[in-house]
Amino acid sequence: MPRARGDGDKKKGLVTWIVVLAIICGCVYLYSRSSGTSALEYGSRSLRKLGSSYLGGDGDGDGDEASNKFVEELQDDVMLKSIPVCDDRHSELIPCLDRNLIYQTRLKLDLSLMEHYERHCPVPERRFNCLIPPPPGYKVPIKWPKSRDEVWKANIPHTHLASEKSDQNWMVVRGDKIAFPGGGTHFHYGADKYIASIANMLNFPKNILNNGGMLRTVLDVGCGVASFGGYLLSSDIIAMSVAPNDVHQNQIQFALERGIPAYLGVLGTKRLPYPSRSFELAHCSRCRIDWLQRNGILLLELDRLLRPGGYFAYSSPEAYAQDAEDLRIWREMSALVERMCWKVAAKRDQTVIWAKPLTNDCYMDREPGTQPPLCKSDDDPDAVWGVPMEACITPYSDQNHKARGIGLAPWPARLTAPPPRLADFGYSNEMFEKDMEVWQLRVENYWNLLSPKIEPNTLRNIIDMKANLGSFAAALKSKDVWVMNVVPEDGPNTLKIIYDRGLIGSVHNWCEPYSTYPRTYDLLHAWTIFSDIEKKDCGAEDLLIEMDRILRPTGFIIIRDKRSVVEFIKKHISALHWEAVATADTEGDSEHDEDDVVFIIQKKLWLTSESFRETE
Repeated sequence: MPRARGDGDKKKGLVTWIVVLAIICGCVYLYSRSSGTSALEYGSRSLRKLGSSYLGGDGDGDGDEASNKFVEELQDDVMLKSIPVCDDRHSELIPCLDRNLIYQTRLKLDLSLMEHYERHCPVPERRFNCLIPPPPGYKVPIKWPKSRDEVWKANIPHTHLASEKSDQNWMVVRGDKIAFPGGGTHFHYGADKYIASIANMLNFPKNILNNGGMLRTVLDVGCGVASFGGYLLSSDIIAMSVAPNDVHQNQIQFALERGIPAYLGVLGTKRLPYPSRSFELAHCSRCRIDWLQRNGILLLELDRLLRPGGYFAYSSPEAYAQDAEDLRIWREMSALVERMCWKVAAKRDQTVIWAKPLTNDCYMDREPGTQPPLCKSDDDPDAVWGVPMEACITPYSDQNHKARGIGLAPWPARLTAPPPRLADFGYSNEMFEKDMEVWQLRVENYWNLLSPKIEPNTLRNIIDMKANLGSFAAALKSKDVWVMNVVPEDGPNTLKIIYDRGLIGSVHNWCEPYSTYPRTYDLLHAWTIFSDIEKKDCGAEDLLIEMDRILRPTGFIIIRDKRSVVEFIKKHISALHWEAVATADTEGDSEHDEDDVVFIIQKKLWLTSESFRETE
């Protein structure tokens, strides 16, 4: 009997240990599912079923071979490391605009000033150093121009705006697609009719808003799904459509999926990342912005961005003052803009259009002490990266004052005409023209290398990661594409030249993630970007992961950099699930890049195993 009791005690002890071990394993599993940084899947595991999803895969049994080949490549000496895949819940991660990060780190932000919608980047130890997966059922996006009117619902599986804005025709769910009828909060019957009405109010010829090419760049704040900007494109007008990642989430994601230029940003406490005098027209259609706050600081930010004689089109109930509160707001706004020297150019129904003065004369004629004041002489109106807004008026330079206008050629001539602000950088007209010639040849070479892989409508959204004077984008004028021209925050702020050419772009620091959703660009052009960040305290691997985040599946990257940089990137392409397309020498098209190489990469289309389970 004692012996039997001893055996029983051993069995009970064994059972107890098994139970304890099971509980521990269960806790670890539950923690891994709930922890953002721990919820990573090893790349080869999450891609084990993806042979048929790779670009060119036809699902005829080659999947195992492709998967085995991928695992072999992981073990090859060329492959420095594998990169895990983020949990599916992070398929729409915007690292520097991640509200979960703000909540977790308990940042002390003023919600009334929209600080929680501004950029707050994670510290290195909180970064998601993993590849962002596409959502379940993701498809290669519909091509432009058809994409302006419809996108795949699986690519952006958010339909709440369709019901929330059902009376305004923002978007409509139609089977496996989301359609965009062209409506907006103020223009239920279509953006095209609304745009024509604004042109009519301004007496522009044939009710066309581009005014013979004199109105080219537009800033649309609180843009919704960017139908206003989308319908401007047919009039040779390009709009920077801006909205925050707020309660109406995915607005900018929808815009970019449609192939419409857009950027995640907010009128909060920091200047928007655009230089002074960039836009001929600013637009706000019931954008829910309190323009009177903080002594009109948000209107003064628009004033900084508008060119001499530029317009602000404001569509809102206050413009026709139906009740006492609307009347109060209208009176206060009217008094504010009058002190800012804006004049009413036109007013009809719910829309008022103000015009900014052409010269400094009105500013000089104001009574002493008039608010808002002129900005101090040492204020740089083109400094924008992380620079706080100022409640002051930016006067014109002596050159602009004497020119009595923008001093730019009409579009499209302004694309190739040397802009007046070239002199700010000491560039001559000859240097500008040489830059255009060089980039025209380079772009032709790029297209020759890409031609086996692309059709005329393959590319739409392009980002030039180091745009310099914008000549890469200018060389693409004959293509049905648009380019986000990015100028590094620590270099010459040539972005004002880019806007003077009738192009758009933003300032950015590539040591940080860009303000856009994942999978929003078809082509990334990286000219010496990696050589540049070698000089900074940030890693090339982080930049590669960020480039993968913003690149659409089947999209392309053009690397133009030193041979050593290209060799470094080649060691990572298997881990990133990229595919080499072409490598070419630069053939000495510039005396400064004799050691440079052109390397073209294509991102493969892949889905995680979780995505497959949900779509099977």
